[in-house]
Amino acid sequence: MSENTAPVVDFYFDPTCPFAWITSRWILEVEKVRDLSVTFHQMSLYMLNEGRELPEDYRRHTDRGLMPGRATLHVGEHHPELLADWYTAVGARIHIEGNKDYEAVITEAAAELGLDAAPILEATRTDAADDDLRAKQRAAEELVGNDVGTPVVSFDGTAFFGPVMTRIPRGEEAGEIFDAAVRLAQFPYFYEIRRARTTDPQFD
Repeated sequence: MSENTAPVVDFYFDPTCPFAWITSRWILEVEKVRDLSVTFHQMSLYMLNEGRELPEDYRRHTDRGLMPGRATLHVGEHHPELLADWYTAVGARIHIEGNKDYEAVITEAAAELGLDAAPILEATRTDAADDDLRAKQRAAEELVGNDVGTPVVSFDGTAFFGPVMTRIPRGEEAGEIFDAAVRLAQFPYFYEIRRARTTDPQFD
């Protein structure tokens, strides 16, 4: 990448993941202070964990997440230009408002974007497009493997699980974290930095 070329960022999200939400809001903050190109893509915690034994609470969470996952798939396929806005509309209701009534979330998000909620809700009640959702998940796994979760972020073609944060960096701080991530991605032998989380997600 030349110094004058804007970094290309591909952002893979599951709409129900709080950590993906925080990282997505960070990358939108970065857009305000850095020149970059961001494309949002869907992945699926449900499909990642399909067939795996999970703790009961987490299994319940991933199973319920299939509904907004299917809705997001439908919007992404029929209105791809609205995918990022859809994620923002759905994510704000789930994570900021704490609304876990996913049918209401989908209905309200559709209204906000001027979409007919009926076909989106219908898509959540059938497994007809689940193979497409599995393909979305495989695309993310091909970048980072299947032993990680969401988000997956690719910087100029080099992808990582994360960065995982519990706060949304703003302004120049967001830009500095981005600069560091892009720099690390330029080393082909760099793979991972990790530590145990000691704070919970905050969305303000």
